[in-house]
Amino acid sequence: MAKYQHFEELPVWQEAKRLYNTVLDLLEEPNVPLSPGFRNQLDRAALSVSNNISERFERSTTNELQSFIAIVRGSSGEVRSMMAVVQDRPRLKPIVRQLRQIRTLAESCARQLTGWSGSIEKLPFEGRRHLPEQDRVQRTAAPKNRDFRQNFLRNLKPEHPLYQSREVSAARKEPEE
Repeated sequence: MAKYQHFEELPVWQEAKRLYNTVLDLLEEPNVPLSPGFRNQLDRAALSVSNNISERFERSTTNELQSFIAIVRGSSGEVRSMMAVVQDRPRLKPIVRQLRQIRTLAESCARQLTGWSGSIEKLPFEGRRHLPEQDRVQRTAAPKNRDFRQNFLRNLKPEHPLYQSREVSAARKEPEE
C-alpha cells in the first residue's frame, strides 16, 4: 500500500466522502418521505464512515487500525442495511435509484476496507507503537545492558585485569592519553 500524507488522499476516504455527499443530496431533497429518526441515523452512519477513516489515519498501531476498520465496516453495513430496509416501500419508488446508489457506495467502502484489513494482516510487523514481543524486549534490554556494563566498568577495582583498558577509562570518563 502506498504511503499517504493525508487521509484525504486515501481512496477509501474519497469513496466515503462520495457516500456521505450522496446521502446529503438525498436528505436535502424536499418532500422525501423518510422519518426524522431514519434521516438522522442515516446521516450519522454515513458520516461515521469518513470520520472513522480519518480518525484511524491519526493512530499508529496495527491493532488500532484493525479496530477502526471494523468500526468503519460496521457503519458501512448500517448504511447498506438502512437502504435494504426501505427499498421496497411504495412511497420511495421515486428515489429508488438514489437509494441503490447509496447502497452501492457503502458496499464499495466495505470492499475497500476488507481489502485494507487483509493487507494489514499480511504485514511482517505489528505497527510503530506495538512491536512484536521479542523486539520490544530487545529494545528495552539493550539500554539496560549498556548501563549495567558502564556501571560495572566504572566500579572495577584497580587490581582488576581490565582496569587499565580503554573501555574502563572511557566508562570512568578519564581523558585519553
